[in-house]
Amino acid sequence: MRKSTTDRTIDWEKVESYIRSNIEGIPTEKMEIKQFTEGYSNLTYMIKIGEWEAVLRRPPFGYTPPKAHDMEREYRILKKVNPVFPLAPKPFIYCEEPKIMDKHFYLMEKRNGIVIDNDIPKQFGKTEQTGKNVSESVIKALVELQNIDIEKSNLSNIGKPEGYLTRQVYGWIKRHENSKTDDVPGSIGNIEKWLVDNIPINEEATIVHNDFKLNNMMFDRNDSSKIVGVFDWELATVGDPLTDLGSTLVYWIDEEVDVGITAVTANPGFYSRREFLERYVQLSGRDVTNINFYLTFGFYKLAGILQQLYYRWKIGEVKDERFSNLNKGITNLIEFAEEARNNRLL
Repeated sequence: MRKSTTDRTIDWEKVESYIRSNIEGIPTEKMEIKQFTEGYSNLTYMIKIGEWEAVLRRPPFGYTPPKAHDMEREYRILKKVNPVFPLAPKPFIYCEEPKIMDKHFYLMEKRNGIVIDNDIPKQFGKTEQTGKNVSESVIKALVELQNIDIEKSNLSNIGKPEGYLTRQVYGWIKRHENSKTDDVPGSIGNIEKWLVDNIPINEEATIVHNDFKLNNMMFDRNDSSKIVGVFDWELATVGDPLTDLGSTLVYWIDEEVDVGITAVTANPGFYSRREFLERYVQLSGRDVTNINFYLTFGFYKLAGILQQLYYRWKIGEVKDERFSNLNKGITNLIEFAEEARNNRLL
C-alpha cells in the first residue's frame, strides 16, 4: 500500500513505471515511498518495492538557482567514485524527463546502518572505545578517499584543481558580500584580508568531498568501527585535500570549543581536534604546516553557509523561524575563525 507521507505533487505512478522500465529485476509488489528529508536542501526519498530498496534524490520544489542542486552532476560523480571508493553509494538511473517529474532526479542504492548525529546510538554505548572506534573510522575513510589516484580513476575532470583554493577563498568572500546583513560581525573583514594574503601553495590534487562530516556517514548498526556509507556528494570535486581536513576539523567539536554545532564528538573517547590531526598525519603522511589556514577558512566557510540562510530569512524570502537566530551562530563561527588564525585552537 502506498504511504501518504510524500508530497502529492509528484506522480509516483509515473516514477514507478519509469523505474520498472529502466531497471531489471524489480519485484511485482507495489511501490512504497518514505521521505527522508524536506526543506530547502535536496529532497531524499526511500523507495521500496518488495525486497528491493533504493534512494531517490531530487532538487527542492519551486525555484532553484542556476547550477544549484545539480542531480546529473552528483549522479555522474557517484558513477565514477563508487568503483574506487565503495563507501559511496552505487547510482542506478538518472532522469530529466519533465513528463516523469517536474525536476531531474536519480536513484542510488540504499545503504543500511545508522547515522551518528545528535547523540551516540544506544547499541554502541557511550564508552571510550566507541569514541575511539568512530574517530579512527572517520580519519581512515578520509585518508582512503584522498589516496585514490584521480588520473587512473578518470576523476581528474570532475573539477579544476589548478587554482582551486584561490577560487574557493574569493568565491566565499563574494558569497559573504552578497548576503551581507546589518549585523555581520565587524571582525570578518580582518579574516578575509588574512585569508587572501595567506593562501597556501599546495600542488597536490585529490578528490574533495566538500562536506565530509560525521552525520554524512553511516555506520554498521552493530559495529562502531565500521562505516558502511558516505553520502551527499553534490559538492564533490578535485582540489586541495586539506580543505576537506579543515572542514572536518571544524565539525569535530571537543570539550573546549562550542560553536552551536552538534557536539557528539565531545563524548568520552573521541579524539580531540589535535589528536585527530596527529592521527591524520600518521596515516596520510601529509604536511599540515598550514593547517591553521584551512581551519580558519573552514569556520569562515561554514559562517558563509549560515549567512546565506540567514539573509534569505532576513529579507523575507523564507519564513522558517529556525533561521532567525542564525546570526548568533555566525558570530560564534567568526570568533573561532579568529581563534584559528591566531593558532589558539590546535
